[in-house]
Amino acid sequence: MRFHGYFRSSSSYRCRIACNLKGVGYDFVSVHLAQGQQKAEGFKGLNPQALVPAFELDGGEVLTQSPAILEWLDETHPEPKLLPDDPIERAHVRAFCAAIACEIHPLQNLRVLQYLRAEYGQEQEGVEAWCQRWIGDGLAACEALLAKAPARRFCFGETPGMADVYLVPQVFSAARFKVDLSGMPNVSRIAEACNALPAFAEAHPSQQPDAE
Repeated sequence: MRFHGYFRSSSSYRCRIACNLKGVGYDFVSVHLAQGQQKAEGFKGLNPQALVPAFELDGGEVLTQSPAILEWLDETHPEPKLLPDDPIERAHVRAFCAAIACEIHPLQNLRVLQYLRAEYGQEQEGVEAWCQRWIGDGLAACEALLAKAPARRFCFGETPGMADVYLVPQVFSAARFKVDLSGMPNVSRIAEACNALPAFAEAHPSQQPDAE
């Protein structure tokens, strides 16, 4: 399997964590987003959206969009489970993941930030203010969701699952854009517990072969 990704991509980060948790190996292919390599015809032949990650399977199939890739990983490599068995718990986990993948991540995507700079003349300060607003609001909602759930070591259990796979890359982005997490004790506590595990630590952007 070939994993086309980028060290700082939150979506790629999620998939790295999940692969590590499940012991799934891959050949990594760097797609440098800041240099525009995702727009090259060769890569767009794999993923017409020109986004990472893309999983090129041994049989020739190409999987795109991290939610679909993560569900595929959980279905084809069922241990350890990323989603709980109980349908209600599973719905809560998926809702938490969607709060990050649908409500936070798209607003901090590279192409959105490039648009803010190119079309609205925003300098780094303005871009950071944008990210602080939307990442901050989104993670505050995640904190409220965690506060409603029973207290556990990880988001929805005593072992890391799909929600943790989504949360940790978003906390990394929050630090990158100087988002204040002081009022989010559950988010901070769980991210720290996750990052103490090898599967998360080895997936960190700084540990990737294409890290800058």
